[in-house]
Amino acid sequence: METFEKTFHDFTTILKGELLTALGCTEPICIAYCAAVMRHALGAEPEKIRAFCSGNLIKNAKGATVPNSGGMKGISASAVLGAVGGDPSKQLELLTAITPEQIFHAKDLLDKGICEESLLENEEDKLQVIIFGKADGHTAEAELKYTHTNICRVERDGKPFPFENLCDGAAFPGKDTEDGTSYSQLTIRRIIDYAENADLDKENIRETILHQIKCNTAISEEGLRDDWGASVGKIILRRGNSTPLRAVAAAAAGSDARMSGCELPVVINSGSGNQGITVTMPVVVYAKELGKSEDELIRALMLANLVAIHIKASYGRLSAFCGVVSAATGSGAAITWLAGGTYEQICATITNTLGTISGMVCDGAKPSCASKIASAVDTAILAHEMAMAKKGFHSGEGLVKGNVEATIRSVGRMAAEGMVTTDQKILELMME
Repeated sequence: METFEKTFHDFTTILKGELLTALGCTEPICIAYCAAVMRHALGAEPEKIRAFCSGNLIKNAKGATVPNSGGMKGISASAVLGAVGGDPSKQLELLTAITPEQIFHAKDLLDKGICEESLLENEEDKLQVIIFGKADGHTAEAELKYTHTNICRVERDGKPFPFENLCDGAAFPGKDTEDGTSYSQLTIRRIIDYAENADLDKENIRETILHQIKCNTAISEEGLRDDWGASVGKIILRRGNSTPLRAVAAAAAGSDARMSGCELPVVINSGSGNQGITVTMPVVVYAKELGKSEDELIRALMLANLVAIHIKASYGRLSAFCGVVSAATGSGAAITWLAGGTYEQICATITNTLGTISGMVCDGAKPSCASKIASAVDTAILAHEMAMAKKGFHSGEGLVKGNVEATIRSVGRMAAEGMVTTDQKILELMME
């Protein structure tokens, strides 16, 4: 019989592997990261760059502002800035130390047409990028796939080039961790047990969650303070100051800032900063309103993060299914837990959310993500309120099945299998 200690270690490993710190939208940033690795292998500033990206990566990198870039957007800007001044040792925070001179130089190189963009033919994963560069008669190539930090191949002049963080892709977050921990171990009942009983002072759980709270609260507050993007968060607060409205606004405001180039870092969930913000901020707002302790907030966020990861793992990193639905479902489940909800009511919150808003599509990362977050969190709060009133949706009603795990699998199949054509059409329309 498996011990709780094994479950504790495995779930903590999953959490720490997913809750990474990132500066800016993770799709442009992973392109910049791959380009910085290519530059490292090339050993010189490239005279020419080619960026080959999977369709979903193009979709998410096309409209988001690259942080520390002076307002630049898109794939070429990400690749050139990463190659000019990115520090590959910092992974998703590699643009932190970019200087104004490097930004100016990158813009000059873009104006000269140094970078060529291409759709990756025969992509092996929906999250895949290959950056090719040449300089002084030499060539270099770096490839990233499966996750936003998984560099799986580095070459110089067609030969393997040593890189410290090289991974063969045999194990990766969303499937298995590097030590073989399977995401298939996640179930709602086991997640709740872990969140309620884990020793918060083992394996840096407390520090991991407190860092998530600190980073994501800071960017949320920035989004509410200044006019970022479409100011969705600020506009929501014009409706009133109730707890649900503040929870929705806090999540949306973080995305307002993040999608428009705010330089503050975010702790991500399932490879996405928007999902990290969405899974965090509503829980922070409700915990404060309910007078919960720091430990209770940490446990609620352990639950929220793992519920979101569990749902997201059922359909993959990138798809036509908007990932903030999974994140909002996680935050709704945690709010129900904070309110003293039973296992059945937590499951009902998840089912009610997924049964309502699972059809929201992802048409790339851009300012309107904040509005989608607002819709998803509002739905999750309604789902929570329904569950606490012992109301909900039942087996046979749409995608809802006989239990919460079957419903999650049902929604995952719809996203992974049923929305393939939708994904292709979205990309086609965006590229027109």
